[in-house]
Amino acid sequence: MLTPHAIDCPYCGESIGILLDTSIPSQQYIEDCQVCCRPITLSVEVDEDGVARVHVSGENDA
Repeated sequence: MLTPHAIDCPYCGESIGILLDTSIPSQQYIEDCQVCCRPITLSVEVDEDGVARVHVSGENDA
């Protein structure tokens, strides 16, 4: 199931919308910012209730 979620770009600070597949409990992928086009690393954890927690980082973040 795809769920809309808003994140803030770690580079330009703009809020952008993404779609999360909450049927996958743990995932990591890269998506380009829709505003500044820089790569954003998304780490997603979905709990048993289907609630997603998203960690956003840039390419130079640890």
